[in-house]
Formats: sequence, C-alpha cells, structure tokens
Amino acid sequence: MIYKFRSMVADAEGDKSPQLCQQNDRRLTKVGSFLRAHHLDEFPQLFNILKGEMSFVGPRPERKYFVDQIIEQDSRYELLYELRPGVFSMATLYNGYTDTMDKMIRRMEMDLDYLENCSTRLDLKIILLTSCFIVSGKKF
Repeated sequence: MIYKFRSMVADAEGDKSPQLCQQNDRRLTKVGSFLRAHHLDEFPQLFNILKGEMSFVGPRPERKYFVDQIIEQDSRYELLYELRPGVFSMATLYNGYTDTMDKMIRRMEMDLDYLENCSTRLDLKIILLTSCFIVSGKKF
C-alpha cells in the first residue's frame, strides 16, 4: 500500500481497466492537478519510508496491471524487485510522468541503469536535482 493524496475523482477508472494519467486528464480534480503539478501528491509516501516499505531513491513503483504489460515486452523488469521502490528516481527526472508504454519501457531501462550504478553519491545527486526541480517549479 503506497500512500498518496487523492488527485482524481472517486472511481476515476470506473469499470475500465487501469489507465495512465494523461496531460489535461479530465479525471483530475482542481486540487489534484495542483498537487500533481507540484509533486505534493507524493508527500504521504514519507510514511512508507518511515515504515521501511520505500526508500528515498529507487525505481518508482507501478501497478501490477502495467507491470504485467511491461514484462510481456521485457522480462528484465523483474530485476527491479531487487531494489526497494523510491520516492525519487533518475527516471522521473529525465523521463517525467509515464503516460505511455514507451515511456514505461524507457523508465525501466533508466531504473535498471540505476540498479547497476547505485551509490550514495548518485542518490544524493538525484535527491538534490529533484528538490531543485520541485522548488524551481520545473515540470517533469
């Protein structure tokens, strides 16, 4: 269970299969749009970090529905289970929100690169860059 502020209307997906959030998505509430634009919807994930379920830096977690689709295209996704999911990631910085399957595959490749090269120095760089981007209002 990952904690987040609700940013979409209740029952946003209805009876449909899970959907990715798109730019100008009509399911976002006005407050939800603001929260997402400023990445404040992620703030409750600090509870996940305190509980030891997430770390500050690591691959962004994804819903099983989409994980299954990614694994159909590239089974290397399963390697990411070696890492605890994170609030900050290099993929989010340089790939933004994933609103297409192509972006999900690209994010996976960046997360696999992080897996191979993770270090305290890289973690600090990711945290610093993400913090600077959020404070400066940069959209990712």
